[in-house]
Amino acid sequence: MNAARTRGAAWLALLVLAGPLAAAAPADSDRLAALMRELGARRHGHVAFTEVEYLAVLDRPLESSGELLYEAPDRLEKRTLSPRPETLVLAHGTLSATRGKRTRTLDLAAYPQLAPLVEGLRATLAGDRAALERLFSVRLDDDPPRWTLALAPRDAASARLVREVRISGEQADVKTVEVLQADGDRSLLTIGRELP
Repeated sequence: MNAARTRGAAWLALLVLAGPLAAAAPADSDRLAALMRELGARRHGHVAFTEVEYLAVLDRPLESSGELLYEAPDRLEKRTLSPRPETLVLAHGTLSATRGKRTRTLDLAAYPQLAPLVEGLRATLAGDRAALERLFSVRLDDDPPRWTLALAPRDAASARLVREVRISGEQADVKTVEVLQADGDRSLLTIGRELP
């Protein structure tokens, strides 16, 4: 898989988007419900991000940075500013990618193996527990105010791409999104300061 395609798959997984799959146990129901309420209360966000991708085919990690925007319940936008401008937008089940003057659009319904992976971050931000549990085996590692959701795709086709998505945060703030791909590659997106 080339680097651009791998990077796209990694981001899809987090829009894409801690612990081995086999050990995943149901999340504590009361604490998961409380966390989903806290997360769902936030209706929008605009934050800086940095992302590091570790790919077996490269000698060193790929690094990028930019800003993320969220509007409840289902609009995510990732604006990469460095090393080269690129914008990815997920809205109403459609993913579009723009680089320079070229835009590509993807209807997620046509790619069911990718839809759950994209849905992981959206459902987490929206506090949509039902969607998370429909698409993933969910494990909550909780040490308030810090928490980590370990999401293992239930769909076999999705699991062939991504082994697990780990979304970590503190109270109602998502801090990191780590994508562990089935081929051993991984990416870590770190969410930084709020932007105006």
